[in-house]
Amino acid sequence: MRSGNATGTLRILGAADTAALTGLAAADPVANTFLLSHLEATGTAAPTAAGGQVLGVFDGGELTAACWAGVNVVPTAVTVDTGPEIGAYLARTGRRFSSLFGPAEAVLSLWSVLQHSLPRPFDVRSDQPLLEITGPSAVKPAPGLRKARPEDLDRLLPACTAMFEEEVGYSPVAGGSRHYRQRVLSLIQKGHALVEFDASGEVIFKAELGTVSSSAVQVQGVWMNPAYRGRGLSAGYMSAVVQFAQEIAPQTSLYVNHYNAPARATYESVGFRQVGTFATILF
Repeated sequence: MRSGNATGTLRILGAADTAALTGLAAADPVANTFLLSHLEATGTAAPTAAGGQVLGVFDGGELTAACWAGVNVVPTAVTVDTGPEIGAYLARTGRRFSSLFGPAEAVLSLWSVLQHSLPRPFDVRSDQPLLEITGPSAVKPAPGLRKARPEDLDRLLPACTAMFEEEVGYSPVAGGSRHYRQRVLSLIQKGHALVEFDASGEVIFKAELGTVSSSAVQVQGVWMNPAYRGRGLSAGYMSAVVQFAQEIAPQTSLYVNHYNAPARATYESVGFRQVGTFATILF
């Protein structure tokens, strides 16, 4: 597929584009952790066997913008100029997606076109501060946080489900738990699920190193048991999460809804600072 347009040529990327795509994403490794993680895992910009592909916008032969299109849509270096043309292409494919997420300008420019062809979204979150920490935390890490083990799965899964329901608004196991259970187990097996249990075996706190590249780790799934909220524990746990993340990559990031003032205050106390703004559209 090729199309001429105001900003250049739009086409599906192949293996020969891997270096150019990696360079484009590496210009902002915190904003583009998802794509860098994918490239490091697969080693190629070519479409995947599962149907995921990367669309690229070229100007004079130079790759200037890209967009992952799989189950999710994730833009890289997309602007208000290139977003609508990528959105128009995605609209013509007739594909359906679970979400769009990434830098707010890019996501919202895609959505300006895609909103006319996709189902009504479950939620549009247009202002999600993207936070980053690169040095040591300003708070003493909670000593009890550890990597979850496979035998923890049955105790951890209810907490993961509760976090998802609180954050997204529906249950990830409503249609059956097999897929979500495998997702959580995969994180455990990679050493990317962090947890502390109390004496009764209940989860006190949990988080995941959800998206990982050699440059940055994006923290996801942060959840404190309601029974332990309001005790001033969150900062110590997040400091411990940062400690684990920085064993993998020098930059630790996450994005948070702008209206979640308690979480934002916790992250700021640990040492996170805002480096951008994300947006997420959920279906």
